[in-house]
Amino acid sequence: MEQLLGMNFDEVSLQFSKISMYPLFDVAHYIVSVMALKEQPGAVDVARRSPFACWISAMIYCFGGAVLSGLFLAEPALLPFSNTSNIVLASIIWYLVFYFPMDLVYKFTAFLPLRLVLASMKEVTRTWKVVGGVAHARARYEEGWLVMIAVGWAKGAGGGLMSNFEQLVRGVWKPETNELLKMSYPVKVTLVGSVLFTLQQSQYLPLAKHQLMFMFTMFLVINKIRMMITHSTTSVFAPFEAVLYSLLFQWQTGVQGPSGAPKKGIKGRKESPNGSTDTNGNISESVEEKANGTTVSRNGYRKKTD
Repeated sequence: MEQLLGMNFDEVSLQFSKISMYPLFDVAHYIVSVMALKEQPGAVDVARRSPFACWISAMIYCFGGAVLSGLFLAEPALLPFSNTSNIVLASIIWYLVFYFPMDLVYKFTAFLPLRLVLASMKEVTRTWKVVGGVAHARARYEEGWLVMIAVGWAKGAGGGLMSNFEQLVRGVWKPETNELLKMSYPVKVTLVGSVLFTLQQSQYLPLAKHQLMFMFTMFLVINKIRMMITHSTTSVFAPFEAVLYSLLFQWQTGVQGPSGAPKKGIKGRKESPNGSTDTNGNISESVEEKANGTTVSRNGYRKKTD
């Protein structure tokens, strides 16, 4: 029985790994990406003032992973745009989502059941991109684990990693939104996937590639649906991040944690009645105390107060 179940899982995962992304899954990726762009603050106004800038932003959302991963491997940045059919398809979707009369296309695709399906299909493409990025890097740097992880990560989450550049195209500069400073869930989960597939390609995981593809994709899809239905923004990695941080990065006292909360360990400053302190917590000698209409300084001198 166990062998039968194992064989069925292997067959299902093998057939799943042979699914072609073009055109259906690619269309879903383009739709979800352009919708995400339209929901950015000020994006609709940019689309009215400068359709070309809006189109460039949409292409970064759709092909940012291919552009960034290519740059990591010293390939031409415009190489992903050599596939004319994909560019035309993404451009048509961009136009329909932004400019269709009465916004009917956006309203239709934003309908929750349909949006759940489209988002799930996009997560499938994320797995394929990570696998493709890791394999592409391994073909050039067989023992370069860091290169394989970086390229797989960039190809699967390039749109998020290039968000600051995309914002500049729309005339927005928000360096505090840098994904390296505060990673969003898609960027985190893509990094985890890139590490897993790098280990698998290096024969350090006892799983076949198609099995890992199936398991990782199911994790992505199920978690994405859960987050969309419950409107949750909490990452499933939060507990693990807290444990790893406390074990590896909390030895230096007074350092803020991942959540930004200050940690204990720094000796607080002591404040005098008028708030004057020195760095050691001692009240400065220039502090003055008022009593009975006379100001008494720490050095013993008195002076009349008004």
